[in-house]
Amino acid sequence: MSLSRTARRISLPALLAVVVAAALLAIAPGRATPAGASAGAAASGGRHPAKPVIVLVHGAWADASGWSSVISRLQRRGFTVYAPPNPLRGLPQDSAYIHDFLTQNAALQGKPIVLVAHSYGGAVITNAAVGDPEVKALVYVDAFIPDQGDTVGGLLGAQPGSCLLAAGVFNPVPYPSGPPGDVDLYINPDQVPGCFATGVPASQAAVIAATQRPLAASAATEPSGPPAWKSVPSWAVIGTADRVIPPTELTFMAQRAGAQITYVKAGHLSLITKAPVVTRVILQAVQATG
Repeated sequence: MSLSRTARRISLPALLAVVVAAALLAIAPGRATPAGASAGAAASGGRHPAKPVIVLVHGAWADASGWSSVISRLQRRGFTVYAPPNPLRGLPQDSAYIHDFLTQNAALQGKPIVLVAHSYGGAVITNAAVGDPEVKALVYVDAFIPDQGDTVGGLLGAQPGSCLLAAGVFNPVPYPSGPPGDVDLYINPDQVPGCFATGVPASQAAVIAATQRPLAASAATEPSGPPAWKSVPSWAVIGTADRVIPPTELTFMAQRAGAQITYVKAGHLSLITKAPVVTRVILQAVQATG
């Protein structure tokens, strides 16, 4: 008897009952996907690991929009990308915030993570990734890579040449509920184009100056904790014309961490001016996680 004839002899209620029974059977306890295995892994026989989620952390005097070009490139390749706000309130607070974003976020549970950071964000992810086994790679873009006990201010001044240490760069502004004597540090707008935002068009540098998010001054003196890079493989993008963090210091930190280094002819904002290169390095880290 043909399937079409059989289907005509079954009443609609009976047919619905068969469909419901089949669906229940598929999710019955004895047929569930084994614990710890994703549906994708089960369907593929476990041959293909889960695609990493990429989390991008911005630095000081910036926000997540600085990653826009990198995000677009990664999304076109099918990656899920998050760029959470970095509070910029202090190294312990900022690291705890990003750590909780990684470990308490239901959307990230059980998924491998490639954690990327720019500038001050590098110090944040060095601490935030500690104790999170899902972080499989760290990517530092013109970023601080501290060891235990290092401070951002100490690393900034370890080699000569940082424009942030020149007189008249900062405009300190008190903020409510902060530690006694602490202030928010803004970069004076006239200092942004020649210091922080070298290599970008003047109109874009003006927007960066107007929209900058300040860093609490206390963040520069707070010691970093045990570094995640001692157990997590790392990559580094270093702008050879960086005027914020001297390239010699960026190289020292990256080599100390055992990072795979890519040099680019760029200033401190290579995430903007060299987005294709930064994206390529992130993809190298992704490949290594598999």
